[in-house]
Amino acid sequence: MRRTLFEEVHEDFRLLVRDFIAREVLPDYEEWRRAGLVPRDLFTRMGKLGIVGIAVPEQYGGGGQDDYRFNAVIQEECARACVTLGGLRTHLDVVVPYFLAFADEGQRARWFPGLASGELYTAIAMSEPGVGSDLAGIATRAVADGDDYVLNGAKTFITGGHHADLVVVVARTSTEPGDRRAGLSLLVVEKGMPGFTVGRRLEKIGLTTQDTVELAFDDVRVPAANVLGRPGEAFSLLGRNLAQERLAIAVGAVAQARAALDLTVAYVRDRTVFGQPLARFQNTKFELASVATELGAAQALLDASVAARVAGELTAADAATTKLFCTEMQGRVIDRCLQLHGGYGYILESPIARLYADARVTRIYGGTSEVMKTIISKSLGL
Repeated sequence: MRRTLFEEVHEDFRLLVRDFIAREVLPDYEEWRRAGLVPRDLFTRMGKLGIVGIAVPEQYGGGGQDDYRFNAVIQEECARACVTLGGLRTHLDVVVPYFLAFADEGQRARWFPGLASGELYTAIAMSEPGVGSDLAGIATRAVADGDDYVLNGAKTFITGGHHADLVVVVARTSTEPGDRRAGLSLLVVEKGMPGFTVGRRLEKIGLTTQDTVELAFDDVRVPAANVLGRPGEAFSLLGRNLAQERLAIAVGAVAQARAALDLTVAYVRDRTVFGQPLARFQNTKFELASVATELGAAQALLDASVAARVAGELTAADAATTKLFCTEMQGRVIDRCLQLHGGYGYILESPIARLYADARVTRIYGGTSEVMKTIISKSLGL
């Protein structure tokens, strides 16, 4: 199917991103993959081309583009090249929107130029040991002390935390009897603040170049000027960007599934089995026809949701539906594509193997498939 989502300006941006990946990423990617980390200066190099600052207002050196389709292009091009650029998706699609929506003028002047140039890289710290989807159960606390908050606690599974210069920490700043959701605040902790420690990098099944770490806060003094939005209202603030966060995961899921299909079509044409190309077998044709059909349905749903996001009309239920369908599709499609690669598909030097490993987490983070079903069922009045 011909896609109508993107305009000429987005396709021009796509060529810029594709060229950057070819020149600045692919030659060194295997080394980064073995190291389990992309270099920090990757983001400043992207900043010089205007890639990471595309949504930052022009007055701060950014592109001034309030159009989610540019973010989608970046994800699609990374998937096309079978690369993961650290926690870039989380930085652009999850964290930067909080700064754009809630930073006051003083915070904008302090942080936006660095966000535009790539000199400032971000992470968000919500998950804690023993606390998953239940954000109301967060135990990290910040106590007001003069013009500061004194922050204590621990966070885990923090994407981008190794390189992050600014970490948006969700912490409890007050307790409201009978309302567990009240009293949470967003505190921006800056790299180098005394008592802020970046712990070990966690080894994962997939996304091996994406740094995922533990963070610790031991009497960290965070200026009150570093609070994003109104104190005590973090729970509602966090909910405002969840639709985009889940949409972004769906974008990656579909793009990576398409990359898997493209890899597999090329592989079965070249691979000879019993004296003929694997592509000539009826089972191969039927499998890939089914995969292409399922992928096309997911792409149509996704593009409609991206268009709704651009128009400001994407609902929480629609975002949940899109994430659920697209990530479940991703798992099925990549599994079937790997099967057609045979033993080669199980070797990590094979891109299809990495796509398979990377796919598993999309049904977990940003809200599990079960959480998505709960949201969808509520929208049905159930």
